[in-house]
Amino acid sequence: MKAIQVEKPGQLDIVEVNKPVLEDAHDVIVHVKNVGICGSDVHIYHGSNPFTVYPRIIGHEVSGIVEEIGEAVTSLQVGDLVALEPIVYCGECYACRKGQPNVCESLEVFGVHRDGGMSEWLKAGEKNWHKVSNQVSEEAAALIEPLTIGAQATFRGEVKEGETVFIIGAGPTGIACLLLAKERGAKVFISDFNQTRLDYAASIGADVTIQPKEVEVADEIARLTDGELANVVIDAVGLPQTFQQAVEIASIAGTVVTLGFNENPSSIPSLLLTKKELKVVGSRLQTHQFKGVIEKVENGNLDPSQIVSHRYPMEQIKDAFELLENNPEEVRKIVLTF
Repeated sequence: MKAIQVEKPGQLDIVEVNKPVLEDAHDVIVHVKNVGICGSDVHIYHGSNPFTVYPRIIGHEVSGIVEEIGEAVTSLQVGDLVALEPIVYCGECYACRKGQPNVCESLEVFGVHRDGGMSEWLKAGEKNWHKVSNQVSEEAAALIEPLTIGAQATFRGEVKEGETVFIIGAGPTGIACLLLAKERGAKVFISDFNQTRLDYAASIGADVTIQPKEVEVADEIARLTDGELANVVIDAVGLPQTFQQAVEIASIAGTVVTLGFNENPSSIPSLLLTKKELKVVGSRLQTHQFKGVIEKVENGNLDPSQIVSHRYPMEQIKDAFELLENNPEEVRKIVLTF
């Protein structure tokens, strides 16, 4: 079968590999239909993901049709449309016992630690595949996973109806957070230096867009909220300066959610945390968010197509990466068809 593989940093090719076969009674083999390109795929291509061993078949935003099932599989049938939950965890460590398998001590992610879904077929355990109604498109099913990132961020931020949420960054992750925060009934502000992204965010429901090149962000948030500031700030950029800005702009008794993996420190005095009694939380991948997101997509409360900006057949993967490399400001989400 054909698969998209990063042989080593900087080298991406379509290769021939063996089609998977059933080995475990709970195995499910899926004929892949759509795969979204994520920032982590780009990081693997650049060699900046410390968890990746090469060569690696990338891709974890996956949808497809069930083709074969193991004898013990009960929740799926051949022909079902499914979305991949791309994490594998031990179920025994402290994080797993606490209900946070997304930060399992031995966490593995498809497309990062093990071969992923940019292939014609993909085998994963039954619990990794979630059935999606056939009224949902194959493309939309592939975008369930990136929407769960927004669901996790708003869950970690405990976003409630009527609260003011400020999202730093209107890229794909920021847009997912916007959609899920609006679905929770929040008033959402979003900032970005890219005006095209801001205009798009406004078109899909952002209440206020903020251009940092035109206004002082902190002053604008204070003006818009009559001095209260933002009840929840989601840092979808992850730079030291955006994390610091998030803490400064959070309201009294507010919450800061950070999704970044930046290793550089921020200069944040403890006074800011203590005086406002802020809650600062990380948000990584997702914890049991698939069922809820799928229900929201099936009942029309979430529209995954709002994330997509470009579509390519898998044979044009190099063109897709070239667009990401040379014109990232034009891209929200690229979806590959198989």
